[in-house]
Amino acid sequence: MVLDNPIWHALNNRDIDKNIGFADFSFFDIEIAPFIGMQTWNKKNQKKLLANISSDRSWFLLIADEVNFIEELEIVFTIPLYQFICPKLGDTPTSKKNIEIVALTEKNIDEMIALTDLTKPGPFRKRTIEFGNYHGIFEDGKLVAMGGERLHVDGFTEVSAICTHPDYRGFGYGAMITHFLSESVIKNGQIPFLHARVDNVNAINVYKKLGFEIRKKVQFYIFKKK
Repeated sequence: MVLDNPIWHALNNRDIDKNIGFADFSFFDIEIAPFIGMQTWNKKNQKKLLANISSDRSWFLLIADEVNFIEELEIVFTIPLYQFICPKLGDTPTSKKNIEIVALTEKNIDEMIALTDLTKPGPFRKRTIEFGNYHGIFEDGKLVAMGGERLHVDGFTEVSAICTHPDYRGFGYGAMITHFLSESVIKNGQIPFLHARVDNVNAINVYKKLGFEIRKKVQFYIFKKK
C-alpha cells in the first residue's frame, strides 16, 4: 500500500518534480521539506544512503514499519502517529464567527512560518508552500489559521500544516480548513489523508467528526549521521 511508505511513493510519483535525490533514496530540498524516503530500509540500503547523504542536516521519515537503523545513523526523535484517510467527507462544519477561507501566496510566507513556528503542526519552510493549495483565515489582517497539501501519492493527497493561533482556538477554524482542503482533494479525484500524534485527542476527535478514519499507526523518525 502506497500509504505505508508515503514519502518514497510521493517522490517517485506525483511529487517526482521535487525529487532532488534518486530512485533508491529520494528527498526534497530542505527548504521544501526535510523528508527522505527509500523503498526498503534494510541495512544494505542504509549503508548506501549513508555514503550519499549530507551530514549537515537531519532527515525526517514517515513509514508504517519500524526501522532498525544501522549504528552509523542516530535517531534524534521518534514518535508514533495515526494515519487517517477520509473515504467519505462529512458535512461542512460551522463556526461561531463569520469567516472567509482565502488562498495564501508567497507574500504570506513570513506569516505562515511564524504561525507554524508557534503552533508546531510539523515542518514548514520557505518553500513548503510549493506543495500547493495553502489557505488560511485572517482576523484584523492577521493570519490566525491555515493548512495546505503536502505529500501526493497515487490516489491520495495529504492534508497538512493545519494549525490555529492559540488566541483564536475554539471557533472551529481547524475543522473548517481541514474540511475545505479535503473537499478540494476529493474534487480532484483523490482521497485525503493526514497524520496526527496518537496523544492529540482534540485533533483526533475533530478528524473523526469530519469523516476521517484511522487507517494505521505509522512511525515518525528524525535521524542524522553520527
